[in-house]
Amino acid sequence: MKTAKIIGIAAGMLMLGTPALAQDSGEIGYAKGALGYDALVAGENEIALQQLEAAAKVDANDPARLINLGQVYARMGRTGDAARMFMTAMQSDRNFDLVLANGDVVNSRDAADQALQNLNSRFAGR
Repeated sequence: MKTAKIIGIAAGMLMLGTPALAQDSGEIGYAKGALGYDALVAGENEIALQQLEAAAKVDANDPARLINLGQVYARMGRTGDAARMFMTAMQSDRNFDLVLANGDVVNSRDAADQALQNLNSRFAGR
């Protein structure tokens, strides 16, 4: 099963892929930088976007990539694009388990749904 680390937009919604082996980067099962994880954690949204767009070995429809891309778009104010990324990840034929920073394990579809709900909540509260 593929593993990944992804980061969420809600407070403390940091998500990690199920690690088989520890590694320095947040991209477990991916090339370092392929998911923009470390840049997202550091708040470097432009760098994360560049890494996600340049990740030639990551399928464009990989749920981890889509969720992280959605996070970048949300942070940049591109909420429509963010919502599309989350919905695409939710509807993907591919899915796998992710581990939240608090240790909870969720399916990538559920993580994308949670990210979309958080995005919607941000706008409902305005």
